[in-house]
Amino acid sequence: MNGRTPARTALFLTAPLLAFLLVAYLVPFLGVARWSVTEPELGLAQYAKLGGDPLVHSVLMRTFRIGLTVTVLSVLAAYAIAYVWVRGTTWQRRIAEICILIPFWISVLTRAFGWLALLSNRGLLNTWLQAAGVVSQPLQMTGQEFSVVVGMTHFLIPFAVFPIASSMRGIDERVLLAARGMGASRLRLFWSVFAPMTLPGIAGAGLVVLVFSLGFFVTPAILGGGRSVMMAELVYIRMFQSPDWGLGAAISVMMVALVGLLMATLFRFARPALVGGGR
Repeated sequence: MNGRTPARTALFLTAPLLAFLLVAYLVPFLGVARWSVTEPELGLAQYAKLGGDPLVHSVLMRTFRIGLTVTVLSVLAAYAIAYVWVRGTTWQRRIAEICILIPFWISVLTRAFGWLALLSNRGLLNTWLQAAGVVSQPLQMTGQEFSVVVGMTHFLIPFAVFPIASSMRGIDERVLLAARGMGASRLRLFWSVFAPMTLPGIAGAGLVVLVFSLGFFVTPAILGGGRSVMMAELVYIRMFQSPDWGLGAAISVMMVALVGLLMATLFRFARPALVGGGR
């Protein structure tokens, strides 16, 4: 030993990462925060404007509504995929791995245009439905929240798989064998033993997906067609199309504060599951 304590060693090893995060995230955010109180003049007028702007209120509600919907759908789909990945047969695990990893090789822009080609009025899905005689007129599936939710859910499912799969892998098989030995059916075993022990993974996946979804820009902009605007797109509109840099910066700061408050609240209420859910 060279005399350095473990705490000092850990600080030394993480110092480059902390410095990078400070430069890459905190410094730009402080610049945006400065704009929110200096553009067009010094003061809190932009934040006061946010409090009485019905457009901001409606977009904020839509953002959280879509974010919560996407979170629920993504976690449910990710749970099923993770279950197959962890507890399936060999070939089932390989298929699950392909479903998880391949989406990471495709950019969010490519995925959004792929869904646009599939769901638009002249897209593949409407073409097939009309050719089969199921519908006489194309279904309007783009330019609304439905297509935004579909595109975002498709993108975020792989991110939810990993914390859930990690939680599943941490389950002690002896607990499951003991429950089976005491006469629990497969359904009872899953709902009463297996699922509660994966609560830490579910909570972690939900938090990751929700935070990601609240800041989405490309997918809502393409699939929403300007009719399902979310907060990130509203920031872009205020800064580059209005332009109103002060208001756009104020919206950005407000969203960071809301997400931070949401994360702190979720951590507070999910702490019992995170600490003891896997026992």
